[in-house]
Amino acid sequence: MDEGWWLAQLKCPCEPSLLVRSKARGLLGRLTCFSQLLTPCHRHLETFIPMGVCPSATVSLLRDNFTGALRPWARPEVLTCTPWGAPIIWDGTFDPDVAQREASQQNLTIGLTVFAVGRYLEKYLERFLETAEQHFMVGQRVIYYVFTERPGAVPRIALGPNRRLRVERVVRERRWQDVSMARMRTLHTALGGWLGREAHFVFCMDIDQHFSGAFGPEALAESVAQLHSWHYHWPRWLLPFERDARSAAALTRDEGDFYYHAAVFGGSVAALRGLTAHCALGLAWDRARGLEARWHDESHLNKFFWLHKPAKVLSPEFCWSPDIGPRAEIRRPRLLWAPKEYRLLRN
Repeated sequence: MDEGWWLAQLKCPCEPSLLVRSKARGLLGRLTCFSQLLTPCHRHLETFIPMGVCPSATVSLLRDNFTGALRPWARPEVLTCTPWGAPIIWDGTFDPDVAQREASQQNLTIGLTVFAVGRYLEKYLERFLETAEQHFMVGQRVIYYVFTERPGAVPRIALGPNRRLRVERVVRERRWQDVSMARMRTLHTALGGWLGREAHFVFCMDIDQHFSGAFGPEALAESVAQLHSWHYHWPRWLLPFERDARSAAALTRDEGDFYYHAAVFGGSVAALRGLTAHCALGLAWDRARGLEARWHDESHLNKFFWLHKPAKVLSPEFCWSPDIGPRAEIRRPRLLWAPKEYRLLRN
């Protein structure tokens, strides 16, 4: 197949010389500087990169405390397990009724934390909470924890039975990067106190997104990581892990499993205490040495999950970016990124 064939398939103005170079080096893993090629054309190219296949021996053993036996064969076009045998949850691989029943029998309280600082409060919080009421752990006992420097500005939301909203005051950091990084320290303290006493499992989420589909107990596990929607097809050597060896978040070229998104992570209180302690200590280590990881707390989260493998991984369906466009493998998005308006919100 020549470069004209590829251009016809992609129907976009890719540079022919790039396609020639890509084919010469192996189209599925050698696209030069892929992290900078974010045009719709190159996003389409990602779908040609295989995600891998679960070994048949692992497939037969995939089960979960909340979903029971999983159905990975229902999604043969995507990777449904990790190399260490944890499930990757995609639509169709679990029975939501089983998950609801299991969670209800355990009489759980599930926490959902979100930081609404600065202009992010007015821009995103109300829609985040309203859509959470429609889709997040419906039928379960839920407590929303909103961390903000302006408790009085938190909107009043009509909550269903067994659902509560708790607002906690935090100090606003000077830089937006510090707001992002300080949440690990704040969460660690809360998990060791009142939050840890009230909830059995907790999800920590970014505020600039909204729920669009059921986000239920199928997502629960001892520790839960979220595949990053922009990177889940990429080979390891292209993933944006921290590469500065001086940083506590650093991973070598041979390290790292998947690239996880810090917009969604969760687990038991004990597991999250360990995660937030690791990240807070790593961030403090870097700061004491005048360092700052490329992706801030997300870089440290990825280091943690390399060292301590998550018990469950959520597919990109659970946190999807509409900017990528539709994909056949993304059947039912649960969370959608909101438009990023950094110039307006971070000044």
